[in-house]
Amino acid sequence: MYKEFFELEDTPFTLTPDPRFIVFTPSYNEVLASLYYGLENAKGLIVLTGEVGTGKTTALRWILRRLDSSVLAAYVFNPRLSIDEFYHHVTQMLGMKDWNNKAELLSEMGRVLEERNRRGLRTVLIIDEAHELSDYVLEEIRLLMNFESDDAKHLQIVLTGQPELRKKLNQPNLRQLKQRVALRCKMHSLPSVEEVERYITERLLIAGSEQPNVFTPGAIDFIFQCSEGIPRQINNICDNAMLSAYAAGEQIIGRQTIEEVADNLDLLPEQQEIVANSARAEEVSTSRVLTPEAREELWSNRARPRAAKPKRAFKTQQPEPAVKSNGEASRIPFDDLDDEINLEIEEVGGFY
Repeated sequence: MYKEFFELEDTPFTLTPDPRFIVFTPSYNEVLASLYYGLENAKGLIVLTGEVGTGKTTALRWILRRLDSSVLAAYVFNPRLSIDEFYHHVTQMLGMKDWNNKAELLSEMGRVLEERNRRGLRTVLIIDEAHELSDYVLEEIRLLMNFESDDAKHLQIVLTGQPELRKKLNQPNLRQLKQRVALRCKMHSLPSVEEVERYITERLLIAGSEQPNVFTPGAIDFIFQCSEGIPRQINNICDNAMLSAYAAGEQIIGRQTIEEVADNLDLLPEQQEIVANSARAEEVSTSRVLTPEAREELWSNRARPRAAKPKRAFKTQQPEPAVKSNGEASRIPFDDLDDEINLEIEEVGGFY
């Protein structure tokens, strides 16, 4: 609704986990590199935890786009499955149909996974909201980790969920599963108002904005207070603020608009925090989180003329062939991960 008013090509603050809008902060880069390393090197069981709205699902989707076609990945987004439903989903992923009972299912699954591993192909099962999995399903997941050879895991599993997942894995009855976790990653919220400003500015730029000062420094400071640095809450506040500004005919969004939006969304911080931060907010509103010179340099390095701007924020890379002429699977070496991330940053304008 407000795209034309703010001269945007796309909506910058949607709540969907769109990998195009990833902003590469240092902590986010660390998580992406760890996930990529774990999947590329067949580490077996990987656990990713983080607060609601910190970008776990977006990170996983970004990683899946970077993996080549030799990887078969299944995504389970509904954790409230019975054991039978869980296995039904896994067998659908592997294209298995001829089985009558659990013994036949596991035997056929082992054969399929072993054959894929022999051909140099990898199989990944990603389970979102894993903190809501029953103990019974988690035990079945542990048993699936037994599909392995002397030197490789035939099935890789990624469990992602809220911090409660760590507590769940610490239960005495799940200690065997906990011991099989090869890699743990933790997603953090944005720790400072400076990173929140970079996050907001970057998403506006990816969406096609040519105006770097849509949100005033005072507005950004209050967004940080209300959102606690959680990207999903930042998106929600900014999206509603831009809608409110559009309705009022205002192209610059100040602190007052953010206060009204945060109040409507029930995201206002505690009153004592507002009082304690009022002096700081006033100071920020008369100065800049980034100096004018730094902001202008940032924008001049990122902005491009609209006529030459492509429709998408980054170039879609063609997948490498699954199998080379010698029969070996094609993979992306982890040693090139830094170059790959740097390339992605150049394409979408991410920040360190």
